[in-house]
Amino acid sequence: MRELRIRVLVGVFVVAGILSWAGARLWNSVGTLPSVPLAAPIVLAVIAVILLATALSLRARLKAQRERRPEAKGVDPLMAARAVVFGQASALVAALVAGMYGGTGVFLLESLDIPARRDQAIYAGFSVVAGIGVIAAGLFLERVCRLPEDDDNNTGAASAA
Repeated sequence: MRELRIRVLVGVFVVAGILSWAGARLWNSVGTLPSVPLAAPIVLAVIAVILLATALSLRARLKAQRERRPEAKGVDPLMAARAVVFGQASALVAALVAGMYGGTGVFLLESLDIPARRDQAIYAGFSVVAGIGVIAAGLFLERVCRLPEDDDNNTGAASAA
């Protein structure tokens, strides 16, 4: 399994942000603008917490297993692979969603004097921050599940679980 590259996440974020900004300008010319839901940053923050809790749990179990503690619960390789896929998928979707809300938020910065649009810009900003949290937690989960470097392999690169 390949590691998720930060360049890909940044590219998804930037493209989604530009398209969202252009879409918001177009939609505003019609006279309305889709709202940024209050639940968006909350849901993203909950996903980030779940990813972080999973990563910390797996890290503790792997550490106990490496230290050969008698009470250590092993980590099933298939479960670790599923956790990596969950982290990667969450990071990709969060980059897309954060870019989308980021573009909308940039558009809303033009009209902060209107209270409703100011609230939408705040929700969009919190959504971007929470999306970055999901990305960070997903990458951390991926890093926790990396296999240690193989001594027999001369490449020196560690691969993901």
